[in-house]
Amino acid sequence: MPRCREVVSDALTSKGVKGTFFYNGNNYECIYDQAEIDRVKYVFNAGHQVASHTWSHPDLTTLTWDQIHDQMWRVEQALQRIVGVVPAFMRPPYGNYNDLVLEAAYIRGQKVVIWDFDSGDSVGASVQDSESTYDSTISEHPSTILALNHETYETTAYDVLPYAIEKLQAAGYNLVTLAECLGESPYQSVGSPEVNDGSWGC
Repeated sequence: MPRCREVVSDALTSKGVKGTFFYNGNNYECIYDQAEIDRVKYVFNAGHQVASHTWSHPDLTTLTWDQIHDQMWRVEQALQRIVGVVPAFMRPPYGNYNDLVLEAAYIRGQKVVIWDFDSGDSVGASVQDSESTYDSTISEHPSTILALNHETYETTAYDVLPYAIEKLQAAGYNLVTLAECLGESPYQSVGSPEVNDGSWGC
């Protein structure tokens, strides 16, 4: 469950690593629940990058122009309210996008990003399978690895991620946020968080 987000944040921080966390607004839980607000702040205050993964995790290629914008702006609004930033990156659910999605993201000032390495946790890969996938990729030593992992799986948070961090660092990789890897700013704007006036909701 999303409570593992703090575990992932701590695992990264303990090794001097910064990660990128892509947020839904209303998927597993509502981002405006106080526990979720606290988790977003915990990750952000630890120095990790926060970014958009859409409001409710639909396949964006099945939506209309207005629906795509709604999926994007509601997450932007939530992150701006909670930690004061407007994200500059969006990862589309399932990795699916089309020209309409790209155009909407461009208008909203967001770059669409896709992973080039998948731990396989979201499709049922075992810890051993995920670790083996990491080992295989690391042995090929590509110049960069944009890894996809999901903190909603306890085995990813407690087993796979610590293993991957150790192996990647031992292989000489510098583990950084997506924005730093790409040489881009992580946010369109940075300001002060807001106080929940009771109107926030999913």
